[in-house]
Amino acid sequence: MCRLFGFRSVILSQVHTSLLNAENALAIQSNDHPDGWGVSYYQNGAPHVVKSSTSAINDTIFKKVSGVVSSNTVVAHIRKATLGNKNILNTHPFQYGHWVFAHNGNIKNFDQHKEEIKKKIHPQFKRFILGETDSELFFFLILTKMSLHSSLEEISYPIEKMAEAVKEAVTELVAIIGEMSKIDDAGETETYLTFIITNGVSMLAHHGGKNLHYSTYKKRCPDRDSCPSLSASCEAPTQDGYINHLIFSSEPLSGENIWEPMTLGQMIGVDGNMKLSIF
Repeated sequence: MCRLFGFRSVILSQVHTSLLNAENALAIQSNDHPDGWGVSYYQNGAPHVVKSSTSAINDTIFKKVSGVVSSNTVVAHIRKATLGNKNILNTHPFQYGHWVFAHNGNIKNFDQHKEEIKKKIHPQFKRFILGETDSELFFFLILTKMSLHSSLEEISYPIEKMAEAVKEAVTELVAIIGEMSKIDDAGETETYLTFIITNGVSMLAHHGGKNLHYSTYKKRCPDRDSCPSLSASCEAPTQDGYINHLIFSSEPLSGENIWEPMTLGQMIGVDGNMKLSIF
């Protein structure tokens, strides 16, 4: 299966340590997930998506992008293909407007269910389905549901509405394809619906069978003496619900961050004010 990384922060931050230099950074994990990579980062509210169908650990472009990216919002993905050919169109993250989506998972017996899933996607989105993967259809099913709750152009899309739309999309998908796996290692052909979705401001992650961890604070911030945004929530669990950063990763990464595992069916996210919500 694939590996995910997502980052949302109140300050512009570089993520090269997480993607390149940590003991289990995404680049290193690509030894076992060699079928492509993608990094999406936001500048001035616009997503920039860089992707390749080669292995991240041997790709100089991945190293260059990971080394220079400084952003408030980053989503990264390394792929181990289960469905779809090894090419750019099937590589995550997928993008529609300001929204990007990366999925660690699989839809069991996808070929049998593909057309029925497509019928659930609003016609306005279907022309933008360019690849062959189950992940891309899942993304547009979620966007279909989100578009019914609020405008996708809304800069700070309400996190509660995001969670409700995701719940509806997952419920509708499960009704078609059957239940998602309750354990991480049930086999590559089982159904897993773990993903991260963001528009650069609001960000939400869903645990759908494949493990996902999150962090909102560090043991001790290495920049505590110079950071103008330092607050108590940077080095301890939030007391008022607001945080300065939120990180998602398939595995806990080495370093100062304190990691917590998400549970099956759980959704965690932040809105434009960096208020943490757990559903």
